[in-house]
Amino acid sequence: MTSIPEALLWCLSAGTAAALVLAAMVVRARMHSAALRQKLSTAEEQNSASLHANTELTARLRATEAEIRHLAGARLPDLTLALAHPHVPVRGLLDPRFAGSETDTALNTALEQIAEAVTKERERVDAAAQSTLRGATTTIQALLYQLQTQLQAMQHRYDDPNIAQDLLSADFLNEQALRRIQATGVVCGAWPGLTREDSYLAELVVGATSRLRGYERVQVTNQLRDPIAVVARAVEPIAITVTELLANALHHSHQELPVSVTLQQGNRGASVIIDDYGVGMHQEELQHAAKLLSGDENLLLTQLGDPPRSGFAAAGQLVRQYGYRVHIESSPYGGVRAIVYIPGDPLLTMLDENTQPMSVMAPVPHRSSAQDRGTLPTRNPGHSVSHTPAPAPAPLAPPAPDPADLLGTASFDAAGSPAAEYPAAGSPVAESPVAGPFAGPAAGPAAGSAPGFTGGPAVGDEPELPRRRRRKPVSELDQTATRSEPQSARTPEETASRWAALQQGTESGRAAAQQSQPPRSPEGNPQ
Repeated sequence: MTSIPEALLWCLSAGTAAALVLAAMVVRARMHSAALRQKLSTAEEQNSASLHANTELTARLRATEAEIRHLAGARLPDLTLALAHPHVPVRGLLDPRFAGSETDTALNTALEQIAEAVTKERERVDAAAQSTLRGATTTIQALLYQLQTQLQAMQHRYDDPNIAQDLLSADFLNEQALRRIQATGVVCGAWPGLTREDSYLAELVVGATSRLRGYERVQVTNQLRDPIAVVARAVEPIAITVTELLANALHHSHQELPVSVTLQQGNRGASVIIDDYGVGMHQEELQHAAKLLSGDENLLLTQLGDPPRSGFAAAGQLVRQYGYRVHIESSPYGGVRAIVYIPGDPLLTMLDENTQPMSVMAPVPHRSSAQDRGTLPTRNPGHSVSHTPAPAPAPLAPPAPDPADLLGTASFDAAGSPAAEYPAAGSPVAESPVAGPFAGPAAGPAAGSAPGFTGGPAVGDEPELPRRRRRKPVSELDQTATRSEPQSARTPEETASRWAALQQGTESGRAAAQQSQPPRSPEGNPQ
């Protein structure tokens, strides 16, 4: 039997052990390689996720930058324009994905803060502008009142018809400037600038009418049952309001169309209803006008347009201060209807017509007492005065002056109403514009801007300004009265006849002096 050498056995044992070790190492290497491949795959996935997140972050950053540029280039200009013109829309986000996000909240907060800052600065600048205008308009208004007084004094002083006509034209132009500067001052917070006495509502409306071009188109109907008057402190504010509403009606209707004014009396106050037959207003215009006339909000000068339209804004300021109301709506006649409601408490009062008679320029109220006036001059709804036909003028003995006769020769004050008394020759003219017993409640164009008598210039023609007539000095009237025989009180018929005869004689004298036109009937001279 052949025996295996020990050396070979040891070699075989060593080889087997080496093979086992090698196999274990191979298995371990394979396991390590698998782990490395797993880690590599995870690292690749993480890298891909990082790249995607980085791409999204970059896109969001670019979108945010675009939103900021959109805010500065579009939304902020829209905001500043919308603050001046509320109908202008402000654009929203450029990218809707930011809606409701923190970026959207931050941008809206920035817009609100900018809007608040711009509004405060605009109000501060506007307040400074109003303060400056308030001071300037007050000074100019006082100068215009002084000019009005000087023009009236010149009308009393000169008898030449041509000079008188030129003075009346200048006085009327001065009244137009006075009305505009007064409205501007009221918008800026100034008071109306006049203090008046308690005045009949009908006189107030006639005085407001006399401030406007085209006054001959205004037809006033007085349906008041009682001699209602406006308390002194509210006379000028209400006159300004009625004037601006009439100005709007006259401006937006054809020059051949009338403007109807009706005075109505209710249980708790009185109303002035103004209807025009013009172009009317759209719904947005009516809403804007109602907002201005309500006086509920403080308006900026920049909100009145260019050039600024201060009429309704001035009326709104006065409505808020004095407590009456103005309502505006579409008229049944296709134009605009404006209603000024004056509450009886505390803005209305009653006057005694015996101690303070109503101006002859005011329309007769439709009440029973008006039927007892015999054949006194009656007034039609258009506040024009029609006289009873008078006989041909005959030489009249100079009578003692009485209030009824003086109406034929008296001048008309700034409101278009007969003045209570002319100053004696050489006496100073009062500079105060406060109305007297016969004076109208509103400072219209002195002596000639009141509506004319029936038979005056046709509607649409160039209105002829009334001519002021001078009365004899008081001293001459006294001498005439002492030379004349005492007479009993005249009847209304005699008063009307003398008034008409005096007017016809005056017209004949003027026609002879001017040699430019034949004498007209008494009804043809607008007063």
